[in-house]
Amino acid sequence: MTGAVYPSLLHQDPRYYQLGKGRFLHRVAYAGLRVLVTRTDTGKSQFNFSEILGSATAAAISNAYHPGPRTLGSSVNVWATQIGWDAVGFEMKVFWPDVHRFLSRSHPKN
Repeated sequence: MTGAVYPSLLHQDPRYYQLGKGRFLHRVAYAGLRVLVTRTDTGKSQFNFSEILGSATAAAISNAYHPGPRTLGSSVNVWATQIGWDAVGFEMKVFWPDVHRFLSRSHPKN
């Protein structure tokens, strides 16, 4: 839903564009905001409807198949968790090259 259906319908680009350089806090803020801001097919910034609606749709579908009480609250909980994990994933995409470079220097290959 977040990677194909809604981006196609809304003409948004679902790819994550990494901010390669900049100060630490700027990079943290950039990655965190990518959950809320994305690019359109023309390259302009726009609210990330694909992420928000796609995650909400996936949470609702998931809740329909999950045993136990099927409430709006449980769907919102799944939706918020999904958004949170996507934000963590964006942070990892920003900082993993730095972590990998640090680990490679700390443990030279023999």
